[in-house]
Amino acid sequence: MALGQNHTTVMRFILLGLTDQADQKQLLFAIFLLISSMTLVGNLGMIDLIRTSSPLHTPTYFLLSVLSFLDICNSSVFTPMLLTSFLNTEQSISLVGCVVQMALMILHGTGECLLLAIMAYDRFVVICHHPLLYYTIMSKHFCVQLVVVTYAVGVFISAVQTGNAFSLPFCGPNIIDHYFCDIPPVLQLACSDTTTANIILLFFSTLVTIPTVSVILVSYAYILVTVSRMRSLEAQRKAFSTCASHLTALSLFYGSVFLVHVQPNPESASAYNKILTVLYSIVIPILNPLVYSLRNKDVKAAVQVRILNLSQKGICQKAI
Repeated sequence: MALGQNHTTVMRFILLGLTDQADQKQLLFAIFLLISSMTLVGNLGMIDLIRTSSPLHTPTYFLLSVLSFLDICNSSVFTPMLLTSFLNTEQSISLVGCVVQMALMILHGTGECLLLAIMAYDRFVVICHHPLLYYTIMSKHFCVQLVVVTYAVGVFISAVQTGNAFSLPFCGPNIIDHYFCDIPPVLQLACSDTTTANIILLFFSTLVTIPTVSVILVSYAYILVTVSRMRSLEAQRKAFSTCASHLTALSLFYGSVFLVHVQPNPESASAYNKILTVLYSIVIPILNPLVYSLRNKDVKAAVQVRILNLSQKGICQKAI
């Protein structure tokens, strides 16, 4: 839909939401409100912990703090509309709002894909490549550059994908079978042929996911080989357990993204696509702090120190 063309008649879209079962909406509202609150608290807490704990001032935790920021942003794009859909019988969004929501969704989704690949490479460097040269290779300046590139690529992909979707004419109907403005259900509403738009969607989705997945798989393959050569069985067990949890979270994220966006005919979206979208947009942001941090002894130690400091501060205030 070209935003300034005369043939554009649809100025608002109706979002059908996650479910049309009225008896389920109150329960789902409570569940997703809890998840949203835990996501916000968990990721903000992780960012604050990394910022204030000097032992966590390392490239790995810097990247983790960026991931937490992305998860907060990503969740904030989806959750408000989803929660509102449970309270209202009909949820609508303006054309401009739909464009902005799609652009932000693609920006943060692309950024997360790239950042997860960078984090996998970071773990490869520290474990397999040059452990003694880790801080030289993954310097703070280099990490900041990687994050800037991540956002730059995210902005570019977002502009291309959003422009691709809204360069088509939309003259009715205006009902989106989803709880937000995702690309496949929006393309279903176009009044012209969407073959080219679907090819562009598939190409750029593949361009983002395939290279990043390849970096992750190769990095973890080398990590697992290195871990298998450890002499300590206890160290092997802990390392394999950590890798398994990381790969499980990555599989949920990339698996749902692939099934929704990286397919020959993404417009054939149905109810299961909504569930898959919930995985990478709402569930993964709450899992990431648990998977990447709370199993880590450095983070556990930092949490204990933080709790101890807060308790001592509370005792001192009471004494005063």
